[in-house]
Amino acid sequence: MNYFVKGNPDLCIGCRTCMIGCVVAHEGKHIFEVDPDSYTFNPRLHMVKTAKISVPVQCKHCENPACMAACPAGAIQMKDHAVIIDTSKCMGCKSCMDACPFGAIDMVTEAGKFQADGKERVVANKCDLCSGIPGGPACVRVCPTAALTLVKEDELADAMEKKRMEAARNLFRDNQE
Repeated sequence: MNYFVKGNPDLCIGCRTCMIGCVVAHEGKHIFEVDPDSYTFNPRLHMVKTAKISVPVQCKHCENPACMAACPAGAIQMKDHAVIIDTSKCMGCKSCMDACPFGAIDMVTEAGKFQADGKERVVANKCDLCSGIPGGPACVRVCPTAALTLVKEDELADAMEKKRMEAARNLFRDNQE
């Protein structure tokens, strides 16, 4: 089973700290200490914020990902309980972005990389659960309100069991009335 990050809109305050944590984790340097033009600020999640709700939206790391099936270059693979994009194989066709039912993939320019025609190279960008980064997803680690949690198989099984028990209790209670 693939892991995924779940956001709790009741706890999220829309501060966007998760977005900054994501960029810092993937840039591998302190973005506050370097020239802002020397890197691209491309978080791998998106903040949805309205008057009544705020919560980050990111890849759900589907078990049968539509994005992976749609990728003609084979740039999307499953690795270590996550759906990962190999940007070196990505040709920027946007098929994965169109196929994603969550809108979790966007297209970004790669700083300092160019195509044969001289235009900046554009590749798909999405959450990779901070694959290869110690400590797991940075967004979960930096969230000041603990609105984000990494869901693994055992947590999902526990949640399903709790919901089943609650449904059984409600059914029993309804039949008693």
